[in-house]
Amino acid sequence: QVQLVESGGGLVQPGGSLRLSCVASGIMYSTTAMGWHRQAPGKQRELVAEYRIGGATHIIYAESVKGRFTISRDNAKNTLYLQMNILKPEDTAVYYCMRRERGLDYWGQGTQVTVSS
Repeated sequence: QVQLVESGGGLVQPGGSLRLSCVASGIMYSTTAMGWHRQAPGKQRELVAEYRIGGATHIIYAESVKGRFTISRDNAKNTLYLQMNILKPEDTAVYYCMRRERGLDYWGQGTQVTVSS
């Protein structure tokens, strides 16, 4: 079983920055993906940024966040990060940490990010 605990959400002004963190615990022997998804009211949950792990590791970004958001990880700390820069009101959503382990997706509780003046 995998448990994910997120932090770092909050209220920020347009153009500002925020850094989200996700600490993972549990048995993780076969991770094939880890990343961040978001869901705004009335919208489908969408991929924001994700590591995809196979023979090689690839990073996928939503087109809307390319150049502004950066995903990173610290394996020693079992922590995943999302650095969010030049935030826009359209980025307002609940952000979820995700980890795919043994073919199953595990999710954090979500953290609210609100971009507003």
